[in-house]
Amino acid sequence: MDARLDYFASPTAGKALKHFMAAGKALKDSSLPAATQELVALRVSQINGCAVCIDMHTKEAAAAGEAPVRLNLVAAWREATVFTEAERAALELAEEGTRVADGARGVSDEVWASAAKHYDEEQLTTLVFLVSFMNSANRLNIIAQQPAGNYEPGQFH
Repeated sequence: MDARLDYFASPTAGKALKHFMAAGKALKDSSLPAATQELVALRVSQINGCAVCIDMHTKEAAAAGEAPVRLNLVAAWREATVFTEAERAALELAEEGTRVADGARGVSDEVWASAAKHYDEEQLTTLVFLVSFMNSANRLNIIAQQPAGNYEPGQFH
């Protein structure tokens, strides 16, 4: 598969990506646990079917020491016993924040309250931005049909 657009060759995209990637770095540098960030990024990307981001976040998580069984079970996290209650709350928030058009209600009060039990306000803010950031990244990749499979951990950091 060939990409429809080469974002790195476009002056406009280059300017926008500089700021976009800076936003991603700010999220990475937050107090939200790195493992939680990768699990959420992976789940959002699975829901959206973004192969580039699935490739990236699976490899980044593995390089950071994430267990293969956890990565393999992210898509079925509700039935898996390998995630903490905090991670489950983050994954549920990520799902509802990604599927806003499916239920047309956004994130429910129950899901928000569950996440708020495990994360402070700064971490919740990071979760909200991360879900939004990943949905945007997924769309950039999907619309332009960016091919997946060649990502190397640390490539964009």
